[in-house]
Amino acid sequence: MADLIKFRVNEDELIMMALKEDITSEDISTNCVMKEYVKGEVNLIAKEDGVICGLEVYKRVFELLDETTVTELFFKDGDKVRNGDLLATVTGDIRVLLSGERTALNYLQRMSGIATYTNKLVELLKGTGITLLDTRKTTPNMRIFEKYAVRVGGGMNHRYNLSDAVMLKDNHISAAGGVKEAIKAAKEYTSFVHKIEVETENLDMVRDAVEAGADIIMLDNMSPEVMKEAVKIIDGKALTECSGNVTKENIEKIKDTGVDFVSSGALTHSAPILDISMKNLHRV
Repeated sequence: MADLIKFRVNEDELIMMALKEDITSEDISTNCVMKEYVKGEVNLIAKEDGVICGLEVYKRVFELLDETTVTELFFKDGDKVRNGDLLATVTGDIRVLLSGERTALNYLQRMSGIATYTNKLVELLKGTGITLLDTRKTTPNMRIFEKYAVRVGGGMNHRYNLSDAVMLKDNHISAAGGVKEAIKAAKEYTSFVHKIEVETENLDMVRDAVEAGADIIMLDNMSPEVMKEAVKIIDGKALTECSGNVTKENIEKIKDTGVDFVSSGALTHSAPILDISMKNLHRV
């Protein structure tokens, strides 16, 4: 995972939080049927076609429960899998396999769903020169995993958090008193190394953003026709980003607008999970 995204927190801490959420004191069901150590093995099987993502996280769940657990992976993140593919086998204490199953699958299914959905949108934009971006519309405590999944699916990451970049949205602009005032304030506050992005909702705001020297101008919830006009007004003086309810159903309408980037919150807040199961648990 680390080769595709720069980790800013300890992912083990987040995984442990998820495990503690699922096991507050004990796994009663497992302890009922398995009172002592018995070695077992279980298969990880894809139940639908998609892009797999999160295999190392899946593996790590079991290792954190018991470091002697062995997971053999037959695919790597980014691979396309088909319904029925054997993705991995996990061998170890049957109690660990049972107790870690749901948490491990939650990560893997969620991340694979995001990677699969992202890949579909990337394919729809192929040949346009437009870069697909994610947003901060992520599940709390899942951002690091969800943004990684976007990268695996072929998309790129927008800012990771509020400390990363200056992004002046509608309420920032209202608080400052206008587009020009907000950009002026940002230039006075930040170092010259920080780019300034501003959200615009109409062509007058676009003109103000250009005049004030914004580095990136977001065209928010504009029609394709208005976006084309905005791109003409900007005329290369700033990078352009399209945003606002972009999904796989409507992204093709953006292909001919001339924007540089398109950001979609749907990548992380609306992607369906990829159906994956752990089956055939048996003693060895």
